[in-house]
Amino acid sequence: MRNYETIFVLTPVLSETQLQEISDKFKNLLLENGADVYHTENWGLRKLAYPIARKTTGYYFLFEFKADPELISRLEIEYRRDDRLLRFLTVALDRDALAYSEKRRGGAFKKKKEATDETAAAQ
Repeated sequence: MRNYETIFVLTPVLSETQLQEISDKFKNLLLENGADVYHTENWGLRKLAYPIARKTTGYYFLFEFKADPELISRLEIEYRRDDRLLRFLTVALDRDALAYSEKRRGGAFKKKKEATDETAAAQ
């Protein structure tokens, strides 16, 4: 089993319940096929770098999981079948990317920004 990270972007015209339904659909697909989903994030509505299907924004979701490599092709087939997805990307994480991901989840990079915000507010 390898560590993977997948990010997918959903169309911005969906309701909160539809967003949750789609997120649960892909998470359950992973779990049913033996993957260990150890982290999920909803990044919310963000501006796209360039228009996709005449949309300038999209809802971003991130899953980090451990799975067999054969599962990735099944997951990406399901991504392609869903018309509500604008884009997706799945990458295998090496040990350095895994360490970075753990630091990011732990808030190591947020603390630095918060500290600079506090010093700026004090001045």
